[in-house]
Amino acid sequence: MSEDFALLEAWRGGDQKSGAELFERHYDAVARFFRNKSGDDFEDLVQQTFLACVEAKERFEGRSSFRTYLFGVAHNVVRGHYRGKKRERERFEPGTHSVHDLAPRATTLMARRAEEELTLQALRRLALDDQVILELYFWESLRAIDIAEALDMPEGTVRTRIRRARIKLEELVAELSEDPQQMERTVSGLEDWVRDIRQRMGGLTPASTH
Repeated sequence: MSEDFALLEAWRGGDQKSGAELFERHYDAVARFFRNKSGDDFEDLVQQTFLACVEAKERFEGRSSFRTYLFGVAHNVVRGHYRGKKRERERFEPGTHSVHDLAPRATTLMARRAEEELTLQALRRLALDDQVILELYFWESLRAIDIAEALDMPEGTVRTRIRRARIKLEELVAELSEDPQQMERTVSGLEDWVRDIRQRMGGLTPASTH
């Protein structure tokens, strides 16, 4: 069992110090996961994710990394968050609906350059599952096999969706841009813009879990 899973088990047993250490280790990654998906709600969703880990009844043998497990929990939390916002007769389908469909102005991220803003807006217009896959791939440097485990998908499906989501992201950038030169700069340097955004999201200040 990894050290992270050992901390989780101790936290489940009532050791608040272990819980605080685990929270501090992984807060930035979980906060990044929610920042471009939920806006001002992201702190609440971070809290829900860690509490869901603590309250889960099953024990873990540590065959996967704790980060992989944590992102799987976060994915379920963000899905539930948006399903709860949909009206009863309008189910939120994360494979087809985007966070922009329900919260077009929810992002709290500030872009330094127009290319970054264009990239952020395009990411939010991807189907939620595709946005999650691309951000885990680019921001957290997870391999396709790790993403597949986190999202409970076949690895081949994840690889296909990474390719398709990248193409769709470029198409959305083209649709959103009113300046052909800006569009070309954004598309040609898309991976760099995504990683620049990720770098500026580091060092977030965690709230207390209590």
